[in-house]
Amino acid sequence: MPFVRIDWFPGRTLEQKRELVDVLTPQIARIAECKPETIQFIFTDVERENWGRNGKLFTDFYEYDN
Repeated sequence: MPFVRIDWFPGRTLEQKRELVDVLTPQIARIAECKPETIQFIFTDVERENWGRNGKLFTDFYEYDN
């Protein structure tokens, strides 16, 4: 049973999430050779202050969205 977790910055719409699930499900099922109904998704919106890279928080060095 594939489990797909997508962590990203807040701001994506419900429609964007629906489209990702719709587009990715058949490809994952094909590649993993499993039934589409076994594939699960979870979307996690992570605030920039809770995500860091290269010794800095994203809130400190990225001012653009996404």
